[in-house]
Amino acid sequence: MLRLRAALAGLALTVSSFAVHAAQEAVTTFTLDNGMQVVVVEDHRAPVLQHMVWYKAGSADEPVGSSGVAHFLEHLLFKATDTLADGELSATVAANGGTDNAFTSYDYTAYFQRVAADRLELMMRMEADRMRNINFTPQNVATERDVILEERNQRTDSNPRALYSEQINAAQYLNHRYGVPIIGWRHEMEALDMDDALGFYDTYYYPNNAILVVSGDVTPEEVRELADKYYGVIPANPDLPERVRSQEPPQTAERRLIYRDARVGQEYVSRSYLAPERDPGDQEAAAALTLLAEVLGGGQTSYMTEKLQFEQQKAVFSGAFYRGTSLDDTTFDVVIVPVPGLSLEEAEAAMDETLAQFLKDGVDSALLERIKYQLRASQIYERDNVDGIARRYGAALSVGLTVEDVQAWPDILQAVTEEDIMEAARMVLNRNASVTGWLTRPLSEEVTQ
Repeated sequence: MLRLRAALAGLALTVSSFAVHAAQEAVTTFTLDNGMQVVVVEDHRAPVLQHMVWYKAGSADEPVGSSGVAHFLEHLLFKATDTLADGELSATVAANGGTDNAFTSYDYTAYFQRVAADRLELMMRMEADRMRNINFTPQNVATERDVILEERNQRTDSNPRALYSEQINAAQYLNHRYGVPIIGWRHEMEALDMDDALGFYDTYYYPNNAILVVSGDVTPEEVRELADKYYGVIPANPDLPERVRSQEPPQTAERRLIYRDARVGQEYVSRSYLAPERDPGDQEAAAALTLLAEVLGGGQTSYMTEKLQFEQQKAVFSGAFYRGTSLDDTTFDVVIVPVPGLSLEEAEAAMDETLAQFLKDGVDSALLERIKYQLRASQIYERDNVDGIARRYGAALSVGLTVEDVQAWPDILQAVTEEDIMEAARMVLNRNASVTGWLTRPLSEEVTQ
């Protein structure tokens, strides 16, 4: 009994420690005179920092017919500027012991450097330079177009799962640009030229459409002084367009597709449902969906795993997935990879039966508490990573959330109840707003003849 009490006391102390550490994240935010938002997250435990610039422009903001231009421009920004030669920015970061890169999403494009804390000014000087002073040439435009086409070859066209996912997304979104791949459709990528890249650059790459996030061994005063010096002198774009996108009509018919490819090694069934995203000041529904994904198919103790893999032994893998940090409606996804010998038709039926049974059984309270505890722990451990910290704030602010929303998110997750999760399940598992897909191999010659 004494050991049990000691263990419980230790658990309570650990939970209490999580709460204390959660409150210690020091975040300062301010806006430069030209409209650039700045977020500083202090962590003085190691003399390193991450410097990131996030542009509120991603592939879903591209002009119709120019898919892939946001990612294309991301590549071109590593070329020459008025003061830097081709590749000099990355070479300078490496020479100073740091790493740098960039990435494009549907809703944003971000550039970052991870360096020693005393190199912040150098990073700001170079990043601010390419915000407005990039020098495109016909040669580097042609070269980078070939590079992104080869990237599509390697990551998409040679991967049946990636091609399948493209088709699922295209079927899910009837009218929204989330249905267009971030890397672009090949036939449109092949036509991208300097005018396309410059048009996107001259529309969106301005300080009043950017967020600067600096995390690590810095002070707000230091960041403000340097940001004013390097970013603050860049004029805002007075003609920055309002971020208006085509929206989804009511989805009233379920869709199905079968993607066949001889390279498929493992067949599976998936379904995506249209789902709401996290909204500023209104994150409760997204929090319930986040926990629904964990309860339903987030690990070895989840409902789908228990039923489909252990009890029925019909799956070698099953899962549920939700990513709510987006500007517009996102998706809630489920998948089942059947055991050898089980047809995809049988696998889909087993998945449907399991989802229907979950709506009857509800949430196991002990499982929910374990998941909440694990989420709280992972959120605390994430604060040891300057990259993770900077990405958490940058991604959220790029889709319209606030610093307060980011800081409130862990507590909102902890406040989700079993009934909240079931309400979210009944709302999102709507077949009329879903796409069910089979990834499989081609029919045999005997079947097709």
